[in-house]
Amino acid sequence: MLLSTTIYERDSLCQNLHMGKAGKALRQVLSTYGISQNRLAVTMGINRSTVHQWVNEISDPLAEAVTHMIKALREINSTAAEDFIDLYLERQSSQPASEPEDNL
Repeated sequence: MLLSTTIYERDSLCQNLHMGKAGKALRQVLSTYGISQNRLAVTMGINRSTVHQWVNEISDPLAEAVTHMIKALREINSTAAEDFIDLYLERQSSQPASEPEDNL
């Protein structure tokens, strides 16, 4: 028996694999850079309640919304946008501290 899924079902399954990832990254960036949910919402042209839902992992932004989120963060603070991308993609933004060398 073939398992058939619609595009919507596949997108939903893929999205559930990453549930909360954008919200966690966004929450950390907003906190670190002192950016309010309202400021991001106004810059994106959306309701603050939508940003609240993302930050509190009630709902996840669609891929298109993540793109708009990054653009808005760049307008507000380009470093915050880059940190969001690193966190969202789970890239290491800094190298682990190395052991100090003895120069004796």
